Amino acid sequence: MPAFHLPAGSADFTRTPSGVLLPAGIDPFHRRLHRIAPGSLIAQTTQTPGMKRLEAISGKTVGAEHLWMGQTHVPGGTQSANHHHGASETAIFVISGTPVFVFLDLEGDEPVETPIQTAPGDYIFVPPYVPHREENPDPGTEAVVVIARTTQEAIVVNLAALDWPEVALG
Repeated sequence: MPAFHLPAGSADFTRTPSGVLLPAGIDPFHRRLHRIAPGSLIAQTTQTPGMKRLEAISGKTVGAEHLWMGQTHVPGGTQSANHHHGASETAIFVISGTPVFVFLDLEGDEPVETPIQTAPGDYIFVPPYVPHREENPDPGTEAVVVIARTTQEAIVVNLAALDWPEVALG
């Protein structure tokens, strides 16, 4: 075993039972990697009609403090309800299917529902509070995407319409 030399200010470090020197304050739960197998994803997370969210990485599953990650499934020939994700930024990676992400484009003379067609391998970025919905026009293929959010819980605010008046910035 190599010799360890304590850095200056070593009072801010602690030695584990195995002899590893760590910065003080790192709890045992945050010292290791966590594997979440597909069969371990949990559905006890906020849902939106027309889709199913499965939670993989979060505060409750692995002790994440600033991240939520999971999957969303949209059955063939359906669409989700309108919703937004509060203050959370959301990144989406398309695994299978050809989901369409619809938002209200406010840049023209009039608001226009704008679809973004995707395919496997595509990424989508959803800024905080932006109302949107997922559609799956292919009746024979389930659309599956991986989602990551900048909050450790899945913030979901379901909306009656794809519009901004119901969005409460908080």
